[in-house]
Amino acid sequence: MADSNFIDYVKILCRSGKGGAGSRHFHRAKYVPKGGPDGGDGGRGGHIILRGNSHMWTLLPLKFNRHIFAGNGQSGGADRSSGKDGADVVVEVPCGTVVYDADTGEFLCEVNYDGEEIKLLRGGRGGLGNWHFKSSTNRTPRYAQPGEPAIEKSVVLELKLLADVGLVGFPNAGKSTLLSALSAARPKIADYPFTTMEPQLGIVSYRDNRSFVMADIPGIIEGASEGRGLGLRFLRHIERNAVLLFVVPADADDIAEQYRILLGELEKFNPQLMDKERILAVSKCDMLDDELMEEVRATLPEGVRAVMISAVTGMGLTELKDVLWAAVTDDRNRIAVSTITHRPLDGHHRVREEDEFIFDKAPQMPDDDGDNLDYDDFDDDEFIGDEYSEDDFHPEDSNIDPLNDEA
Repeated sequence: MADSNFIDYVKILCRSGKGGAGSRHFHRAKYVPKGGPDGGDGGRGGHIILRGNSHMWTLLPLKFNRHIFAGNGQSGGADRSSGKDGADVVVEVPCGTVVYDADTGEFLCEVNYDGEEIKLLRGGRGGLGNWHFKSSTNRTPRYAQPGEPAIEKSVVLELKLLADVGLVGFPNAGKSTLLSALSAARPKIADYPFTTMEPQLGIVSYRDNRSFVMADIPGIIEGASEGRGLGLRFLRHIERNAVLLFVVPADADDIAEQYRILLGELEKFNPQLMDKERILAVSKCDMLDDELMEEVRATLPEGVRAVMISAVTGMGLTELKDVLWAAVTDDRNRIAVSTITHRPLDGHHRVREEDEFIFDKAPQMPDDDGDNLDYDDFDDDEFIGDEYSEDDFHPEDSNIDPLNDEA
């Protein structure tokens, strides 16, 4: 898994830009000895923005670029010149990416559509220049607002693939063989358990140039919710599927019992999966004759539609595609992605090597306090030439007391 290009879980460090400081500049020009305060506002810090990209299918680029830092806003200047805003950083992620707080596991946001933008971390607002604080009783304000600080946060990005049909089954149930028979996907196929170590997607062609997407995930076993086998880590990829296709081999000791175990593991992972349409495919039926076929049909679980198939001979595949297409296009199965309740990350759903990743010491940007003037050269009775309005200053936007010269 470490050598694979498919990365569905990564931890990164993000930091927005801090706001620039407001300027404390006083106007000076020839024959204008008392021009008054004219310090401009600081620029805002850069945002960290997530953008959905339908052409991406993995979080691999972020695995090698774990530090995402936006630019800081510049300080204000003379003549009420505002500082330059910090550069925003746009991080492109695959559609279906969910973001969690790396420290608490709290769900933060999700990106579902191509071109959708979500502001993950807001840049700090720039401080107000000293010209905002002039008044008839305070002609020479020698203070300005500092910019708001940056926001730094470690986050976990988790990819949940978007597909119409999700394959669920025990190891060696024939899921990968079925995917290769129905689509052009070529997953690894072998006669030992856990051949599939990462999710696979395939486009299943249907009549009249129509198609749907099928997702194959690694096999799960009883006790997967407790960490056995590969655990439930990859079940996140079927949370967004419209239909769940359970694959149980015809040579299983008890088909109904295996179906019940799989259903129980899904319910432990996310109870909302129980609301999805379920179809049972009994694989490897080429080993059965007509008499055994009827005996197997009598043991199938109730309450779920079953199809007898063989991916090797092609038996029942056309019927299976008809059943899947009818279920996928049924309006009752079209559950909006926004209705999914994302559970907080816990020990069973985390990736240990990512959570234990230690970031290098983040570089610190130099502080920019604006102008370097000797304000002792100005008198408190200095003439203010510009008209002042109380509406120019908004206390709710300020984190400094304008009456406190030490701020």
